[in-house]
Amino acid sequence: MEKAMKKNLLQAYKQAPWRTQLQWIGIFLLVLVGVAVVAGVYLMISGRAAATGRRIQSLEAEISALEMEISDLKTQYAEVSSAKSLSERADALNMTMLDPLEAMYIEVPGYVPPSQPVLAPPPAVEEISTPVLLPEFTASLWDWLRLKVFIEPSLPAESTESVTTESVTPAPIEVVP
Repeated sequence: MEKAMKKNLLQAYKQAPWRTQLQWIGIFLLVLVGVAVVAGVYLMISGRAAATGRRIQSLEAEISALEMEISDLKTQYAEVSSAKSLSERADALNMTMLDPLEAMYIEVPGYVPPSQPVLAPPPAVEEISTPVLLPEFTASLWDWLRLKVFIEPSLPAESTESVTTESVTPAPIEVVP
């Protein structure tokens, strides 16, 4: 009887074969969809990376072409502004060299020549003095302990005031950088 009950219990919880097949098919399709999603994301990222790489290559080629053009323009400027080229152009325009002693200078009314540049004042060292600290803030922990623990309990009340101002108060400190 125990065997029969055990068998009935297993049969009650055992699923039909078509249900297990559907479960395995569902799991397989789920894995297949997951792989397809991962592959799609990988292809999308790879495509964007390839497009970005091609864009970088085209920009580098453009930079190279612009650098070559700049070099050419610098060479042309150097040729045009050379002394030989300038003298040839001056000769072509019937210009001659002028002796500064033979030049005629004309005074322009209302023209004021620029004044001397105004320079900044020389750097100065400013002395910064710090305020004097009160004795309460300059006493060390050892001085405070000595005053409160060792001296004060042994002295009478009226002599405590004179000891506190004489023994703990250090001289004021001024710091000048």
